[in-house]
Amino acid sequence: MNVLIIEDETRAASQLERMLKACNFDYKLLDIIDTVEDAVLWFQNNTTPDLVFMDIQLADGLSFEIFQKIEVTAPIIFTTAFDQYAIQAFKVNSVDYLLKPIQKEDLNTALNKFFKSNTPATIDPSILKQLLGSMQTPAKREGLLVKEGGGFVQIKVTDLLYCYSEDSITFGVTSTKRFIIDETMDQLFDTLDAHTFYRINRGQLVSKTSIIKMDPYFNHRVKLSIANPRDQEFIVSRPKTSDFKKWMNT
Repeated sequence: MNVLIIEDETRAASQLERMLKACNFDYKLLDIIDTVEDAVLWFQNNTTPDLVFMDIQLADGLSFEIFQKIEVTAPIIFTTAFDQYAIQAFKVNSVDYLLKPIQKEDLNTALNKFFKSNTPATIDPSILKQLLGSMQTPAKREGLLVKEGGGFVQIKVTDLLYCYSEDSITFGVTSTKRFIIDETMDQLFDTLDAHTFYRINRGQLVSKTSIIKMDPYFNHRVKLSIANPRDQEFIVSRPKTSDFKKWMNT
């Protein structure tokens, strides 16, 4: 059984591999892809896999964009940190999904459904358009619950300069403090105003108001000077550089 994993977080991809082995799933891993761009190139130049595990939020956009550029005939199990109610459309199109953090029981159920299915799941083009439209317009969030001491306090989202992930912990930084946020980067970013915040790479997102300066960086990337950097280095990943510059102009 040839399997392709499309996932932009190394830790999540490794965890999925371990869980597949724990489920006694006999498979050969063909590749791990982390961007829409690379996924399109992979499908264009390789034999169709038997099964694809595909994260929704990739390093350079939503994985649904892959289907706008090429035809994908392989069965797909989506992995996502989105709330279950936001992705009910998958069920009506017979597309399976797993909510993060993935549980072994849910993975077993999805695999059993895959083995029992006679035909690959497909995405209806009209539903795809709706999904892209709704998921690219995240709800504007005003407050954020963060850890302080032994409890929690709420801060204004407008006070956030940037957030970053380190050792599987999400941190938020204001002009005066650093807080621990009890959410993954995926969960956090999906609720922030896309006009104000940008995820420059898999481990960092920044507020437009925090950016002091942009400088060219090697390999066609951009390096940012950010307010209150706290020993962090801010590099916009190569696949996102062009889109980031457009975002800065809006």
